[in-house]
Amino acid sequence: MARWNSCNVLHLAFEAHRLWQFDAKGGKFVPGRQHQASDGGPLPPRMAAKSWNSLWQPKLNVAWLPAGEVFLRVIELPRSAAEETRSMVELQLEKLSPMPVAQIVWTFHTLAAASAELQNVVVVIASRAAVENFLGKLEGRGFQADRLEAPFLDQLEAADWLEAAGGVTACLYPGFRGPDTALAAWWSGQTLRNLSVITLPANGDRVKSLREQLTQLCWAGEMEGWLTGSPGWHLAADEAMAGEWETLLRETLNEPLKVLPPLPPEELAARTARRAAGAAGPGLLPAEFAERYRQQFSDRLWLHGLYAAGIVYAIFVAVYFAATTALGYKARGLEKQASDLGGGYTNVLHLQAEYTVLNERAQLQFEALDCWKLVAEKLPEALNLQRFSFSGGDRLNLSGTTTPDQLNTLLDFNTAMQNATVNGKPMFQTKGSSPVNPSTRGGTTSWSLSLELANSLPKTEVFR
Repeated sequence: MARWNSCNVLHLAFEAHRLWQFDAKGGKFVPGRQHQASDGGPLPPRMAAKSWNSLWQPKLNVAWLPAGEVFLRVIELPRSAAEETRSMVELQLEKLSPMPVAQIVWTFHTLAAASAELQNVVVVIASRAAVENFLGKLEGRGFQADRLEAPFLDQLEAADWLEAAGGVTACLYPGFRGPDTALAAWWSGQTLRNLSVITLPANGDRVKSLREQLTQLCWAGEMEGWLTGSPGWHLAADEAMAGEWETLLRETLNEPLKVLPPLPPEELAARTARRAAGAAGPGLLPAEFAERYRQQFSDRLWLHGLYAAGIVYAIFVAVYFAATTALGYKARGLEKQASDLGGGYTNVLHLQAEYTVLNERAQLQFEALDCWKLVAEKLPEALNLQRFSFSGGDRLNLSGTTTPDQLNTLLDFNTAMQNATVNGKPMFQTKGSSPVNPSTRGGTTSWSLSLELANSLPKTEVFR
């Protein structure tokens, strides 16, 4: 039970179907949801179907096989392990089965026995064709069974009145395969000896038919040796079934009869859930069906996963295209706005460049005046200035003539110009200036020098 999180038990009948859901809590199954419907429609998917949750919350689906498709046999075997017991039952199948072994599915259930050396085994046999037909009906209603069970096994285990009864006891369970049938269970102490189906005729003397069938069963018990006296008679039936059967039995037996209430369907389903959760193997479910159900469950999970991934991908693509469209629309708006502002922006840049050029020219004029003033102040009388010019906006070029004996005066003039200041700041750079270049021809010396302004103006390109 520890590996199951919940268990569904389905009873599929002609007049209605009932589905019980039990939750595993505290090492046992407790009642949960319940569904009942009279139509032949599908079962609630949330209760019956398995989904992703079943991977970490395993769900056990159990269906009650109709009693009309089940044959019950009781045998005594030496007490042994489950696998050895299965092998011993398999050796007796040809004798126990009412059909060829190749056409049946079977399982067994061990009941408590008073003997320490023997065990009481109930063999459950069903036609393979009937089981496959029943599974087809279940699949049509959206229910894939993990196990098929015979609920009457749990009814037998609930016979707690056996200790008080003692001796040989016969208990009839009406309604086994319809209102005119009953299952007769014969007990010797607490050991189940025989299971037989009693069928009453629809017409004719029902008391006589019942008496003959019970007499034959008593003779069979006497021949097998477990019936040595008159048995105690019990009737396990609800109020709807007890009336007619109690009357028939009292007229037939002329002996004391004790009427007992059977297990209600809810409690019977709970017992089935507990027994199925602890059982090993698929029981009456054919192995190929169990394998096919597992494969279908795996395929369904893959398909649902791919479907979910496709939906997520479609949503992502839709969001991506929506975002792309919105951003594209916004970008086109910005481009149009930039295009509208482009002409004005270009004009602003042009005006700004013209303003910069004019400003630089104005500053250059002031610097030219300062340079002219310095030259006028520093130029010795022995030197003649013939050319005063600017190149590149940052270099002052001076040239002139003098006599050959005034070379030192020329050098002093160059030094004085390099060290000249205006408003306490150097006017020229000492490193960027060119040396004096004197050239003497005849009695005249030509000279030239170049001085780089300390605060040179940047070269500006005028946009036109």
